[in-house]
Amino acid sequence: MTETQTRLDERYGRTPRSSRNNKTMGIVAAVGFAAVLGAWLWWGGVLETPSQLQYRDVAHTIVDETEVSVTYELTTAPGTEVTCAVQALSASYGIVGWQILDIPASERWTRVFDTTLRTSEPAVTGLLYECWLP
Repeated sequence: MTETQTRLDERYGRTPRSSRNNKTMGIVAAVGFAAVLGAWLWWGGVLETPSQLQYRDVAHTIVDETEVSVTYELTTAPGTEVTCAVQALSASYGIVGWQILDIPASERWTRVFDTTLRTSEPAVTGLLYECWLP
């Protein structure tokens, strides 16, 4: 190697020592990234509490001008009590019927319920508003 080439390599950091430093920094960065990724996956996947409650509307039936029947599905861990709010809406989306239900614990994961609401005026729909763990 010529003296000019050696000086250029030193000037621009292409010496054997700088090459080792670059490899060491790359390995340290990769190990650090792997540790952070592993910790995040452990925290998000293993330590995260699974969803304890899922609910969805199934159907509604207008019984007459003062009643609406709402059918909904509730999924929760066995032995868990749940509270749900069911509502009926008018054509202008006003709430014309509302009921809060305490649902007792069961040994089954998924259950289907049918609730009849009395309304203050004719309703066009009935639906499950929300469910929560007491």
